[in-house]
Amino acid sequence: MGIVDIKDSALTWEVLSQDRPFEGAKTAVASDRVRMPDGSVARRDYQVHPGSVCVLALDAEDRVLVLRQYRHPVRHKLWELPAGLLDVPGENPLHAAQRELYEEAHVKAEDWRVLADFFSSPGGSDEAVRIFLARDLAEAEGERYAVSDEEADMELARVPLAELVRGVLAGELHNPGLVTGVLALAAALAAGGPDTLRPALAPWPARPYEV
Repeated sequence: MGIVDIKDSALTWEVLSQDRPFEGAKTAVASDRVRMPDGSVARRDYQVHPGSVCVLALDAEDRVLVLRQYRHPVRHKLWELPAGLLDVPGENPLHAAQRELYEEAHVKAEDWRVLADFFSSPGGSDEAVRIFLARDLAEAEGERYAVSDEEADMELARVPLAELVRGVLAGELHNPGLVTGVLALAAALAAGGPDTLRPALAPWPARPYEV
C-alpha cells in the first residue's frame, strides 16, 4: 500500500439549484440539488451556519474553565467550553473568542493558541468551529456582562484537565467543543506541549477572516 496523504481537501460537486426553505435569526436551511459522480442527482438539505469559536481556558493549576447550561434540542444540561457564534461575516475568530471568554466567564488571557479546527456535523451542517487554547488567565476588568435566557442559569467551574479527559472517555461529557478541545490538549501536552500549537492568528480556510 502506498503512502496516503491524510489531509482534508476542499471540493465542490456541481450544484444544479439552491433553495432556502427557512431563514432564521442566526442560521438557515439550504436545499441543494447536487450531481453525484455517477451522474445521478440528489437533494442535500443542511443547516447554513456562520461558524463558531470555543475557548479552552487553562489556568496555572492545569484546571479548565467550563460552564454548564441547558441545551433544549438534546434535553440536557451540558458541561461546555465558553463559546459563541461568528456573528459578523469575516470576523476575526480570535477577537470573537476573547469576547466570549469575557462575556461568559469575565476572564481575560494573555497567551492564545489555535488548539483545533473541526466541522461540527459535516453531514448536516456547514458549521466550522475553531477551538483556542487560552493561558495566563486573570479576572477581567469592569462590570460583568449581563446574561439572559439559557445563560442566566449557567454554572461556572474550574475542573482539572485529567478529570475532564476521564469524563470524556467514560461517556459522561458530550459537548463536541469540549470533547474535541480536551482530547486535543491532552494530545498536545503528550507531543511537545502547548508552545508547539499554531499561533492564534493561523489561517482558517473554512472561515477566512481579516487580521
